[in-house]
Amino acid sequence: MTDFTEERRSAPRRAMVLDAEVVDIPLGAKFNARSADFSRTGCYIDTLNPISEGTEVRLRVTHHAENFVASARIVYVSPGMGMGLTFTNVEDQQMACLDRWLSEPLKEY
Repeated sequence: MTDFTEERRSAPRRAMVLDAEVVDIPLGAKFNARSADFSRTGCYIDTLNPISEGTEVRLRVTHHAENFVASARIVYVSPGMGMGLTFTNVEDQQMACLDRWLSEPLKEY
C-alpha cells in the first residue's frame, strides 16, 4: 500500500516565519508564538503549548512593521509542536495586507 498524505488545503501555503500573538478568546489568554506558513485561508503557528482544537482565537502577525489581524479557529494540534488555524473572519483591508505579503518575492538566505 502506498503511504501518502492527501492535500486538503484549499489554498497554497507559503513559508513565512513571523512574530505572532494568539489570543484564546474564551479565556482571554495571550500567547506569543511564531508562524511557520501562511495561505489566504489559514496558517500554522509554532508553539510548544498549542491551544485546544476548536478554540476560537484572535491572531496578530507582524511583518515589515505592518500587522495582519484575523479571527481564526484551531483546526488541528500537533502536541509540543504547534497548531493549524483556519481564518474565520478577515476584513478586506487585512486580506489585502496578507495578499501583499504572499506575493512578495522569495528571498534566499
